[in-house]
Parts: sequence; C-alpha cells; structure tokens
Amino acid sequence: MASSAYTPVKGEEEKLESSESSSISTWPRRYTPEADSDEDELEELEEQEGYELKSLGPSRGFGRHPPARRSADEEGQDDDEDDDDTSSTTRAHRRRRASVASFELYTPDEERRVRRKLDTLLVLFVALLYLLSFLDRSNIGNAKLAGLMHDLDLTDNQYDWLLTAFYLTYILFEWMTLCYKLFPPHIYIASCVLAWGVLASLQSLTSSFAGLLVLRLLLGIGEAAFVGIPFYLSFFFRQDELALRIGLFISAAPLATSFASSLAWAIVSLGNKTGIASWRLLFLVEGFPACLVAVWAWYWLPDSPSTARWLKPRERQIAVLRMRNEALSNAEASDEKTTSTTLPRSTTTTTTTPRHRQPFRWKQVLRTLRDPKAHLTALIFFCCNVAFSSMPVFLPTIITHMGFSPRASQALSAPPFLFAFLIVLATAYLSDRLKSRSVPLAFHALLAMLGYILLASAGAAGFGHTLRYIAVFPICAGFFSAVTIVITWTVNNQASDEGKGTGMAMLNVIGQMGPLVGTRLYPEAEAPFYVKGMSVCAVAMLVVAGLALALRMVLRRENARARRKWMEGETEAEGEALVGGGKRESPKEQFLYLT
Repeated sequence: MASSAYTPVKGEEEKLESSESSSISTWPRRYTPEADSDEDELEELEEQEGYELKSLGPSRGFGRHPPARRSADEEGQDDDEDDDDTSSTTRAHRRRRASVASFELYTPDEERRVRRKLDTLLVLFVALLYLLSFLDRSNIGNAKLAGLMHDLDLTDNQYDWLLTAFYLTYILFEWMTLCYKLFPPHIYIASCVLAWGVLASLQSLTSSFAGLLVLRLLLGIGEAAFVGIPFYLSFFFRQDELALRIGLFISAAPLATSFASSLAWAIVSLGNKTGIASWRLLFLVEGFPACLVAVWAWYWLPDSPSTARWLKPRERQIAVLRMRNEALSNAEASDEKTTSTTLPRSTTTTTTTPRHRQPFRWKQVLRTLRDPKAHLTALIFFCCNVAFSSMPVFLPTIITHMGFSPRASQALSAPPFLFAFLIVLATAYLSDRLKSRSVPLAFHALLAMLGYILLASAGAAGFGHTLRYIAVFPICAGFFSAVTIVITWTVNNQASDEGKGTGMAMLNVIGQMGPLVGTRLYPEAEAPFYVKGMSVCAVAMLVVAGLALALRMVLRRENARARRKWMEGETEAEGEALVGGGKRESPKEQFLYLT
C-alpha cells in the first residue's frame, strides 16, 4: 500500500461520522503492512463491510499469517458456493481476519525494545555459559605450564592424548544437538552446565594419567550436549539477525581465553603461597562456578519467546509475533499439505508452542543429511577447527619459545584474544547489515592465512620476537570470526527446526574432527618455530576461503532458481484469474539463502 498507516473504513456512513474524531485519539500505533499483503483483497473488503485495526490486548491471540495461495480445486469450490449467502458471509469474515493478520501489530520502537531485552538477558547469558565452557576445556594448556606435567609425570604423548580424548567424545555425542527440539531447553541446558562444572572441578583431585583421561572423556560429552546454542538462538531471532547474536555467543571463546590467561597468572601466583599445587587450584577455581550458574540457568532460560519470564506480557506477544515468518518457513518445510483455512491455525500453533512440544519430522533430518550445503559448511568448519582448537591451547607455549618466561607468557596470551573478541563482534554486525556470509568468512580466512605464513617463515626470514607476536593477532581474529560466520551460515541454510538441528550436528561431527589434527600440530620437538604446524594451519585457512566462495556460488544459483519458480507461480496465478474471472492470489514466497 502507498502509506504505512491504514485508515479504517466503516460500512455505514453514520458510523464513520460519529467515530471520525475519536479514531484519531484512540489509535496510538502505526500499522505497517507486510510485503505479502494483498491490496486487491483489502479494497474488496472495504467495499463489503470494512474493518477496524485494534491494539493487541492481553486476552487476544498472537496474530495469524495471511492465507497461503489456494489451489484451483479450492477456488472452484468457492465458485460453487457463491449462491449461498451463509457461505459468502463466512468467506467475507475469513478474508477480514486474514487482512487484519497481514499487518504488524507492534511498532518498530516496541520491537527494538524487545530485541534489546533478548540481547541483554538471553544472548549475554548464554555467552556467559559458553565462556565457562571454553574456560573448562582449554585451561589444560595453562595447567601444563603450572606444573601438571611434572606432578603427574606425564609424557608429551600422554598430554596429547588428554587433548584428543576430549574431542573424541565431543564428536561422538554431537547428535545431542537435536535434543533442543526434544526436551525443554531450560532443563537440558542447565543439566549440561552442571555436568561439565562437576567434571571440570574433579580434575583438581586426579593423581594419575588414567583418572585425568577418563574425566576429559566425560567432559567432552557434557560440552558436546551444549554446542547447539546457535540452534536455540534461532528460536528467538530472525535469519538476518543471527550473525550478531551468534557472534556475541562465540566471542565468549576469545574472551574466555584472554581471561583464562590473566586468571591463570593470578592463580599460579596464589598457589605458590597456599601450598596447593597451582594446576589443581586452577582446575577448581575455573570449574566450580559452572555448578552455581547451572541453578541460575534452570530458572532464567526460556523454552520459547512466549515463556520468557523476564519479558512483560505485551513484550512476549511481540517476541512471538516478530518470529511468525520464521515459524511459517518451518511449517512450510514440512511435507504435509496445508490449505488456506488450516494454515493460519497451524502457523499460530507453531509460533506459540515450544519446540519440544511440536511433532518431530524425521524426513527433514534425512533431507538435511543428503543436502550438499550442509556437508560444505561442515568441511569449512573442519578446516577452521584445525586452527581454532590448537592456537588457544598452545599459544602460551608458543610465546614461551619466543623468549618470554612462563608467567609472562600467561599474561601475553590475553591481548590477541581480547583483540579477537572485538573483531568478532564487528564482523558479525557487518555480516548482518550487509546480509552476507561468504565475503567476511573468506576475508578473515585469508587474513589468518597470512599470519600463519609469517610465523612459518619466521625462522628462515629471521623475524624478531615482536613481529612474531604481532602476527598472532590477525590469526586469532581470523579463525574466531570465521567460526562465527560458518556456524551462523549453517543455521541460515535450513528452513525447518529439524534441518537446523541436524545441520548443526553434522557441522560438529565432521568439523570437530579438525581438533584431532590441530591438537597434534605443535610437538615440543619442533619448537621454537613450529614450521609444520603453522604451514598446515595456513593451508587449512586457504581452503576455508575457497570453500566459502564455492558455497556462495551454489547458494546464488539456488536463489535464482527459487525466484524463477516464484515468478512462474505468479504468472500462472494471473493467468488463472484472467480465465476464471476471479481475483489473483499471491503465490507463496520462496525460502532464500543468505550468501
């Protein structure tokens, strides 16, 4: 429509004159038509009976989608019923409800306030959980410098197995991402946090390699169950909003690494004065807080936008309404056929019902397993993880071989990851604004590749310690940003909840095999320059850039195909209207990928 504010039209002139002055004062909101609203239907409705838009009160429904395009058979049935006054009235009322449903029943300011609350009260909280998770999985690198190897009499090969053991179970249990669709998320997430908090704390009591190995295996199971958080965030944010929110979530990893380095320095200093082994104190202090936060997570996390206890009733309604198009994409991904009369009801149910109470569609799981796009993003994640899993663990050791003391290395490990934290947020924000995933992903992969090339050639070129340390900054910023974008891209590439969950599971099952390579790239025998490890990571990041551009071309072709189908459907609908003399129905919008 030409204007975003719609003026009501009454069927009776006397009613219009009597309500003309009052309508100005009683309509405090503007109602913006959606892109798929039908002007012809609104004009026809005005001529027949008119209607009035009202604010959505606490006792009213959560809104409905416009009806989907009707089949030719259904249109024929309507033509047969034209002589029946009762049926005609019923259809008019249905059109009235559908037309009202084609308007947003909230203002942009209201939506911004709700989105801000979701960012501060939900996204930052799950980022805190991820910070604790990453802290507990990667602090073994700091424990190594704090005396773990000496006290437990570990060899380099045994230490490598401690790193590998975590990722073995981490990979085997990635299928648990689908549990976000099967169980109430607040119970599931709280249980995961409690499990890894207890296991991480118990590492401080181990006295042998075997005991620590078993705890690392169990820790991998606990954290594997948690990694579906990006899928969980898609319950609350739209497709083009996810990169920034997943960026806030993933940025907790570099923040945790920088925080861990500073915390490790303080704990080692404290351990020397308390008589407790520094590495034991490190495991306890960094592991036990997760047990306390698990109780908070049980109370705080909602299962869906309609169950967020920290939103007001009106804000919960808006949080549900703003996600109805995403819910419709999820419903349309089903193999079940819906008609124009059943679609609004199914859409409302899909929007307001928590995911774990909706039917689970195994066909969508099988479809995603056969989807080449899911395999491409998983391969990208594999290459990213070669660097993502190795540098946070080995950076203190790498810096030590640059000529710094172990305590100084702990402190110097923090700035590169703090820099990465800021770059990840900036990259995620620009990715959402530009609606692009492949370009920032390829850019940061190439940036990290250049940093690895510099470190690999440092010995032959005679680079000093300062230049080698500076090269770590673009490396950390590059692979952390790449991981953020590829995780977001995986969620964007699937329309259904089952597809998103399966895509995330595939991403991690295949992608988390990268750490099996990455954790063995920096043996002590290759110090101080680690030429082989740096070279492997450089090649891996080059492959990331190439695969990102290849996936971009695939998605652009699929989007072009979807648009052609949409235009063919629109042309067919216009032809049916000309032949049958009826009113044209808008074809269903196609699901488009972000490239």
